[in-house]
Amino acid sequence: MRSWIKTALWLGAVLPAGTALAASDTEAAEDRLRPEERPQQAHDTAGSLALASLTTIRPMARKSIAPAAQDALAPAREADADANAGFQRWITAFKIRAQTQGIGAATLRAAFNGVIYDASVIKRDRNQSEFTKTIWDYLDSAASESRVRNGTKALDAHRNTLERIEKHFGVDKEIVVAVWGLESSYGSFRGDMDIIRSLATLAYDGRRGAFFEEQLIAALKIIEAGDVDPRTMTGSWAGAMGHTQFIPTSYLDYAVDFTGDGKRDIWSDTPTDALASTAAYLKAFGWVTGQPWGIEVVLPRSFDFTLANRKIQKSPREWADLGVRATDGRPIKDHGVASILLPAGGTGAAFMIFKNFSVLERYNTADAYVIGVGHLSDRLKGGDKIKGSWPRGDRALTFTERKELQERLTRAGFSTEGIDGRIGPKTIAAVRAYQSAKGLMPDGYASLSLLEKLR
Repeated sequence: MRSWIKTALWLGAVLPAGTALAASDTEAAEDRLRPEERPQQAHDTAGSLALASLTTIRPMARKSIAPAAQDALAPAREADADANAGFQRWITAFKIRAQTQGIGAATLRAAFNGVIYDASVIKRDRNQSEFTKTIWDYLDSAASESRVRNGTKALDAHRNTLERIEKHFGVDKEIVVAVWGLESSYGSFRGDMDIIRSLATLAYDGRRGAFFEEQLIAALKIIEAGDVDPRTMTGSWAGAMGHTQFIPTSYLDYAVDFTGDGKRDIWSDTPTDALASTAAYLKAFGWVTGQPWGIEVVLPRSFDFTLANRKIQKSPREWADLGVRATDGRPIKDHGVASILLPAGGTGAAFMIFKNFSVLERYNTADAYVIGVGHLSDRLKGGDKIKGSWPRGDRALTFTERKELQERLTRAGFSTEGIDGRIGPKTIAAVRAYQSAKGLMPDGYASLSLLEKLR
């Protein structure tokens, strides 16, 4: 969406009107994982194999502060006051830049009325990296019984609308609902942060200033168009908005008015425009009607794990010739060329993934997120749980450990072409090369045991 739906370490965090879904049944916002940067390059995930920080957009009750503690807060308040002073100067300069991009003075006045620096946003932005969750733990939540049950209720409550969306865009209604379920727990957790305040704070902060200023300009254009009032434009601390958590640039590019009321309203309790916009987004990035995202498979004992590579694509018939079968023992039907994905290495579940897997990656690049959406959609269609086992004795590498793994691989002569703590294709290739050189199963799985071998 350019996505997020564009790219950015995003957070985002709706129940359809009149539908009583059990939001308290563990799908709370704190169960969602921070997604990877949304496509162009970036609730429940991040990283290719290890998932990122657990975060929440649920408002928390403020604790009362004892009088003795009040004085201890004085330095922080002074720092915030200093930051806000600088922030207000930044807003003054930003308004001039915004006007050169077509934002009217009236819109700027309304958007920034009462807006102050939000230190909590910066705190969240600085504390995203270290806490991790394994893919199997993530999938346990992504397709939990309560999430499937609530998704079924959401499907039933909005069936007519979803069927019209499916017919118009060619995207399975269950896929749309699964995205909805993971992004905001079917609308229960859309986020209540002021988008203008959050984006302005992040742009002023400067760590990813250019990106967030672009999003802020886009948000102002949305307000200028009359789609939403500035104070009604709410979402996650990082700027993702509505039922399916669009960032502003993605909204401008892909949001649609499916109700025909003249507004692309992804914020209201009625999710129609948000769900249609999600389908429009997926269609724009090449969704293939009738093609599965992926299918769980069983690999033969003799399988060459170097073939489990996204760059290696074969027809289902060719994979069948190598002994790859569906979990029922039958060859996979010809849905187009596919790759084999081992999200937890050779001892975990295996999937044959098709083009639609890559389309879902445009929403969120994390393998776990895509599998989560796909598997939840399959469950909503009446499909089975994942049958393969997971290495549940393992734990996910922390951000620090992932960086250490990259450093040690590179020093050992297996360059990851960067030390960033993200287990992407280059790191997986380096892991596989190291495994092959050491006579290990070359499945590319970045595990704790592998790191220990490198130490």
